[in-house]
Amino acid sequence: MARKVLVLGEVRDGALRNVSFEAIAAGKTIAEGGEVVGVLLGDSVTALADKLIHYGADRVVVVEDPKLKNYSSDGFSQAFLAVVESESPEGIVFGHTALGKDLSPKVASRLSTGLISDATGVEVEGGNLVFTRPIYSGKAFEKKIVTDGIIFASIRPNNIPSLEADESRSGDVSSVSAEIKDLRTIIKDVVRKATEGVDLSEAKIIVSGGRGVKSADGFEPLKELAAVLGGAVGASRGACDADYCDYSLQIGQTGKVVTPDLYIACGISGAIQHLAGMSNSKVIVAINKDPEANIFKVADYGIVGDLFEVVPLLTEEFKKLKVTTA
Repeated sequence: MARKVLVLGEVRDGALRNVSFEAIAAGKTIAEGGEVVGVLLGDSVTALADKLIHYGADRVVVVEDPKLKNYSSDGFSQAFLAVVESESPEGIVFGHTALGKDLSPKVASRLSTGLISDATGVEVEGGNLVFTRPIYSGKAFEKKIVTDGIIFASIRPNNIPSLEADESRSGDVSSVSAEIKDLRTIIKDVVRKATEGVDLSEAKIIVSGGRGVKSADGFEPLKELAAVLGGAVGASRGACDADYCDYSLQIGQTGKVVTPDLYIACGISGAIQHLAGMSNSKVIVAINKDPEANIFKVADYGIVGDLFEVVPLLTEEFKKLKVTTA
């Protein structure tokens, strides 16, 4: 059954986030040969439309308004609902990001439709669209089928591969007018506490530290290793609670949920709350002095040793590999 599917392109610091392209790939599966329409909301975002088309969108609809310069659930929901009214889609896809987690339930409520959140996969089985999503903090997975109404899903970053970009693709870019009014919250300025560099939620490689790093300075070797690997730095809640780093780095049940290709856990014991945020990583490497640490139960590779000795050695070896392959 061919469907029209709206895919929200998420913009941060003037650029599209990678999850936008992954959402288009999911939208293609949901459309089943129908039309995938990218949606851009913001102040000046039209210039980004072509990139959505290069990654598989058939066309793009833009809503621009100075009130959409910074995200607010009121403003963005009004803008997106204006697009829904204009397009009458059979499917909607968001990224399961901080923005997506906030906006998707509000939009679903206004549309009186269901929402499959945090999907890690979507495929056609027996003529039905089947979504896979984790439950019980990632200990099990369930499959969901939408039987009525709009098919609305948010997808977890780094789980559904994006399509290859084709810069020869072209498509129509149109605009929709939306009356943005009665905003209960107006954001005047945004102060970012997140670290610079690779976005933690979309990073392919993460080097993460726990209480074993012992201090804020203890994160320096981890940052150096992450820089060499082109990855991001994360942390357990224990490290954040101890003021070794900012809570923006926290990975776990009450922090960010990540699924990188490589997760290097340094000085992390492996509490169940932390495992809930990273256990679905493709390859897990654990470095810990305690051979009985729980983290080794989920690790693909384990190194029993002092992280302050092991991490610099790894960094030097990766530097040599980069020089050799350059």
